Amino acid sequence: MQLLDGKKTSEDIKNEIAAKVKTMKENGEKVPHLAAVIVGTDGASLTYVGSKVRSCEQIGFESTLVSLPAEITEEELLAKIKELNEDDNLDGYIVQLPLPKHIDEQKILMAIDPDKDVDGFHPANFGKMALDMETFLPATPFGIMELLERYKVETAGKHTVVIGRSHIVGRPMSILMSRKGYPGDSTVTLTHSRTKNIEEYTKNADIIITALGVPNYLKADMVKDGVVVIDVGITRVQDASHPKGYVITGDVDFDGVSKKSSFITPVPGGVGPMTIAMLLKNTLLAREIRSRNK
Repeated sequence: MQLLDGKKTSEDIKNEIAAKVKTMKENGEKVPHLAAVIVGTDGASLTYVGSKVRSCEQIGFESTLVSLPAEITEEELLAKIKELNEDDNLDGYIVQLPLPKHIDEQKILMAIDPDKDVDGFHPANFGKMALDMETFLPATPFGIMELLERYKVETAGKHTVVIGRSHIVGRPMSILMSRKGYPGDSTVTLTHSRTKNIEEYTKNADIIITALGVPNYLKADMVKDGVVVIDVGITRVQDASHPKGYVITGDVDFDGVSKKSSFITPVPGGVGPMTIAMLLKNTLLAREIRSRNK
């Protein structure tokens, strides 16, 4: 069994991007500029956005944090989105979800300029992804593909089972794993909460990508020997014996499943760190595209 180490791989990617940014500076080129919009004071969102800003500083990007009050109106937020779309100094930006309940998230995401949508959530970018065109891939699926490629995991002709059909992970993964080229060329089965007898699919899977959000859902008796397992799940499970009072747990019963796996991602330290690294990679791509189009 080999761990797919997202923590190490993400640091490798950041170092590669930092080297490119250093060259850009030496050549007098504009460095990438990423902005993050956060509405309200949700603790998890603040932590996540803070790590994005620190990562930008680490690799030499410009970064802007746009912090807005929870009571902002939808119209005011749309006006801020329009301002960011028209800011020529800005290469890409993300709007941190979830948004307050009085704001229509879909309306906000649709208002983002697809050319600055480094989260890859806009329908225009999703459609380009499905058509194998150059675009911004959603960061978590992008990170999974990068892990598979860097660890040279064979995907061609393999049976990949995706558990979960979210627009952020499950559905994009089903498209990416089935597309031509490497990593890809898999035969993909997309399963979800309404799929009957999921274990009938997982037992025959060469690769399992699970993004269900149910702690320890995937057990050893649900997989075959040699399986590749990508665990996207991340759930806080109460644990009085732990100093924090909880532990972070994935969808996979790691102790059991790892004994049968050829490759597996840990939780934490697997897919999670890759997400921010790939957001930075998308921002670098946005800067390159904008430079080419000038």
